[in-house]
Amino acid sequence: MNFCSHCGSNRLTYEIPAGDYRSRYCCQQCGTIHYQNPKLVVGCLPLYQDKILICKRAIEPRYGFWNLPAGFLENGETVEEGALRETWEEACAQVEITKLHCLYNLPHVNQVYLFFLSHLTSPKFACGSESLEVKLFSEDDIPWDKIAFSSNKFALEKYVLYKEKYEGIHIGTYRH
Repeated sequence: MNFCSHCGSNRLTYEIPAGDYRSRYCCQQCGTIHYQNPKLVVGCLPLYQDKILICKRAIEPRYGFWNLPAGFLENGETVEEGALRETWEEACAQVEITKLHCLYNLPHVNQVYLFFLSHLTSPKFACGSESLEVKLFSEDDIPWDKIAFSSNKFALEKYVLYKEKYEGIHIGTYRH
């Protein structure tokens, strides 16, 4: 950080604030402590008739590799809303979420992934602006050596391993 986002000062230090145990950017002008937290990445593992909908990336990183529809959570969204939005943006697909499928931590890049198990509401899907191709894969046809990210591989492996346990499970959201 070069400037305080609260007052605009360039008088920042990187130190452990009183009562804390981690170094933080601290503004010497206004006293604001700048906490930096991990980014949430949300997405779906969309299913249709025993097949999984996967997108081929049209953007970096990992251009041309296969990816579950996912992306960064936006302010004002629930994690479910973000996963539905990302699935629409990348695969032009409408899905119904049935449950949280897995959580995957990437502390070295400050990201936490949440993938939801979902079902396509119809067999309609297409390439969004971030996808070169969108396709339904059977388990045996998943392009394991061309999966874009470890988070996606983890989600797919856990689905294949535990898929029989997922029937009839639903989630809810409380908003105030």
